[in-house]
Amino acid sequence: MKTTQLLHRLVPVLAASALLAYGSMAAAQAAAPVTRVRATIDKVNADNLEVSAKGGKKMTLKLAPDLTLFSVSHAAIGDIKSDSFIGTAAVPLPDGSLKALEVHVFPAGMKVGEGHYAWDLGKNSSMTNGTVGDVVVTSGRTITVKYPDGEKKIVVPADVPIVSLNKGDRSLLVPGAHGVFFVSKAADGSDVVGRATVGVNGVVPPM
Repeated sequence: MKTTQLLHRLVPVLAASALLAYGSMAAAQAAAPVTRVRATIDKVNADNLEVSAKGGKKMTLKLAPDLTLFSVSHAAIGDIKSDSFIGTAAVPLPDGSLKALEVHVFPAGMKVGEGHYAWDLGKNSSMTNGTVGDVVVTSGRTITVKYPDGEKKIVVPADVPIVSLNKGDRSLLVPGAHGVFFVSKAADGSDVVGRATVGVNGVVPPM
């Protein structure tokens, strides 16, 4: 077989292999695990934070250029209405419903992390983000949360913290503020914050 003919046959194969390798790399990067770091800000620098995590562990967190920030402030059960979009960390009850550990209400028109999935706020805890259907305050403060492939009935005890989330900016990042930082590992091993919820006026984000 002539060299030219061989090259013509090899080029499509090599191109397909390169595309497959690139796709695999992209999928691996997209699936990079995210760790939630609950911490108090100690110091704010130009492109990173120095924080004290739970247990007193000191960490340096690099701020992603496209960092997304939410402020967290106190709210009440009355702020949860039909068609509100909320998130709630919860644990299972014997009847199949969930008992909320916290509830956070998103601003109108915003939907983030929709669905039901495992969470790390306690043993067997989960996170449910979805649209509120029924709200029954007179019968044990029960809400129904719907998401694309299902719905959950959630009981909200009277002592459970309820907060409002609002889009924020880097002015939230001040020493003494409490936050939940969504951290992934960069190629150089540094901890990078891509998203964070930060309390205002002393609020500790409960999620």
